[in-house]
Amino acid sequence: MLEIRPTCENCNKLLPFNSKEAMICTFECTFCIDCVEAILQHVCPNCGGGFEKRPIRPEHLLAKHPVSTRVVYKPVDLEKHKDVLLKKSDKN
Repeated sequence: MLEIRPTCENCNKLLPFNSKEAMICTFECTFCIDCVEAILQHVCPNCGGGFEKRPIRPEHLLAKHPVSTRVVYKPVDLEKHKDVLLKKSDKN
């Protein structure tokens, strides 16, 4: 089951369970759509994978399956991310 993390890892923007701006990678790294598009170029800085829109957990299931309260805030090192982007482009 998805954690549904509450914020963007890069800018710390709030991304509540019903946010249409939340994006995740296969490891559930969570970023806002603005960071994914403008900074990360759709490449996860942690794993090098791509992003998909995070699904919205139905509100009636929140009591039984609560979302995470764990904030992961680690702004992206843009120099290191350039290397991730280069490696990804070399594979394509």
